[in-house]
Amino acid sequence: MQNAAIGLTMGAIAAKPALDKGLVLALAPGPSAAMTDPRPLHGILWMALTGLLFVAMTAIVKHVGPGIPAAQSGFLRYAMGLPFLIPMLRPILRAHLTRRQVGLFAFRGVFHTAAVILWFFAMTRIPLAEVTAINYLNPVWVTLGAALFLGERFRAPRLLAILAALIGALVILRPGLREVQPGHLAMLGTAACFAVSYLVAKPLSAQVSATVIVGMLTITVTLGLLPFALAVWVPPTLLQLALFVAVAAFATAGHYTMTLAFAAAPLAVTQPVIFLQLVWSVSVGALLFGEPVDAYVVLGGLIIVAAVTFIAWREARGAGRQATRAVALDPGAA
Repeated sequence: MQNAAIGLTMGAIAAKPALDKGLVLALAPGPSAAMTDPRPLHGILWMALTGLLFVAMTAIVKHVGPGIPAAQSGFLRYAMGLPFLIPMLRPILRAHLTRRQVGLFAFRGVFHTAAVILWFFAMTRIPLAEVTAINYLNPVWVTLGAALFLGERFRAPRLLAILAALIGALVILRPGLREVQPGHLAMLGTAACFAVSYLVAKPLSAQVSATVIVGMLTITVTLGLLPFALAVWVPPTLLQLALFVAVAAFATAGHYTMTLAFAAAPLAVTQPVIFLQLVWSVSVGALLFGEPVDAYVVLGGLIIVAAVTFIAWREARGAGRQATRAVALDPGAA
């Protein structure tokens, strides 16, 4: 495949799913539908399953609850993936990274570490549907940041789509009409920190392979989480450790099905399917955790997904030009 999104996702599978929050940057020029045998229905079904797998992962973290601190939960999540890093060590060593590249990887790791901690904190404190809906803002921040800091062309339709997404976020949060909780603020911070992380990945993708990018992300985030985890460490039970193994398994499976969706259909086809994840989140939250169904959260999520889909559709039309295509694959792909 010539699509860099597929390449980055395949790297994530090989090293353990390190592309957190399900956000992948398609960094190559040309249309997103770079495939020889498009199968739209297969792509839709794989993307629907992807959302379900990531919601299952989020539900497990919520079930574990705040009994395990957020930093420790994130660390355990990444520590379970270290064996997957072994095949990537040789490509990393062969890359002969420069001091500047190592600095960029470290810089990215700082923001990604912060995003993971904030995300694990939010998952245990606000409803699953709100975690999912707010995290749909990830590609919006990436698109905005690409225009402001990476020189991407910023046309009026894209600006209107970003404004629509922000309106969707306001519909979800409803500041002044209800209390904005720490979990909501943590999710907003999560989206912003992940956006910085993926923006840093863009220049690196032109210099090193996707395998090196994902492997270095796994290393830097694991090391970044370690001191925070040790500072709040709570001895986990065998059951809790088993649950974090399940978290890793669902995340890995989610990245794999996401890759199959990319290979089967264009982004413009699979993009709207991410809204199904909000349906899964609402259903699981109501059935397993007794969370009330909030029509405003569903409406706000739909507005954000529509805006992100519009951005992806416009990028898909721009065949042959350089662009950063921020794709919201899933807000649970840690």
